[in-house]
Amino acid sequence: MALSELNRRRWRNFRRNTRAFWSLVIFAVLFTVAMFAELVANDKPIVVSYRGELYFPVYNFYPETTFGGDFATQAIYTDPAVQCLIVSGGREECWDDPEGFMAFVKSGSSDVPRTEQGWALWPIIPYSYNTINNVGQAPSAPDAAHWLGTDNTARDVTARVIYGFRTSILFTLIVTVIASTIGIAMGAIQGYFGGRTDIILQRVMEIWQNTPSLYVIIILFAILGRSFWLLVFVTILFGWPALVGVVRAEFLRARNFEYVRAARALGVSDRVIMFRHILPNAMVATLTMLPFIVTGTISGLAALDYLGYGLPASAPSLGELALQGKQHLKSPWLAFTAFFTFAIMLSLLVFIFEGIRDAFDPRKTFK
Repeated sequence: MALSELNRRRWRNFRRNTRAFWSLVIFAVLFTVAMFAELVANDKPIVVSYRGELYFPVYNFYPETTFGGDFATQAIYTDPAVQCLIVSGGREECWDDPEGFMAFVKSGSSDVPRTEQGWALWPIIPYSYNTINNVGQAPSAPDAAHWLGTDNTARDVTARVIYGFRTSILFTLIVTVIASTIGIAMGAIQGYFGGRTDIILQRVMEIWQNTPSLYVIIILFAILGRSFWLLVFVTILFGWPALVGVVRAEFLRARNFEYVRAARALGVSDRVIMFRHILPNAMVATLTMLPFIVTGTISGLAALDYLGYGLPASAPSLGELALQGKQHLKSPWLAFTAFFTFAIMLSLLVFIFEGIRDAFDPRKTFK
């Protein structure tokens, strides 16, 4: 669908804002990598070739018996015996000396039929966010195998950052979109209709905003347990009033403008006037608040994880990484990784939303 002239002008303004545009490019690259985290950091191969057939362990369950093993449980692809079975085509010699036989097969000896040899394509980082690595003392410092070191349970920090980045952004996008939609609708109703409707909803909001959200979260998690979607629900429950005041003020100001009165006189419905005519003019003020909502949501998730009331303990969490940095002061790579991850992520998002806000502002132009 072709963009209107107004939207093309907005896109040109955004493109001319160099800082916002390149922040969007960098963020898009990072978010794309994080969205395909299973293909970047995983303890399972992306593709396995075994006896001429292709298998995709990242997305499918394959028992060890699929590759000539003895167990019907999921194959542990980091096990040298399983790797040997894949490479050698399921030869029995793998059980006697898997590492030696695999080296023999990989040497290209003519004693091994080439048709029986298989291969596995591994991700760049051969660890998932919950993979326990044999690194001796944990946390361990960064090295060639673990670019950002490991945490206190010997899990790869790089993998946890990638998965944690994805979790934080998806959580923020879901909460921001839904909470903003509710807040804009409520602010529009209050500002457009005013009078008794405005007074009643304002009193409801005052009571709701003074509800201790942290206590509610603690109670709900104690009863229902910690989960991603429960945390999303609770955050939306207490986050939607953030935009109500701004939108309400814009609608109170615009509802008596001449074009609104003319639309009413022509019989245009209140819904059309509110969301087609007034709301676009209130978008600049609304978008001004979005960077604060986005950064506040990310910071709120990190704070809850830091306090132990956020995501489940097994989930990849940037807040939990920050907690480990505080608890292990002799392992500074944990604190530095958490700090720079938050700093880069929040800075990029703020620059992007500032560019969007300025693109929607008719008074702003960029050379």
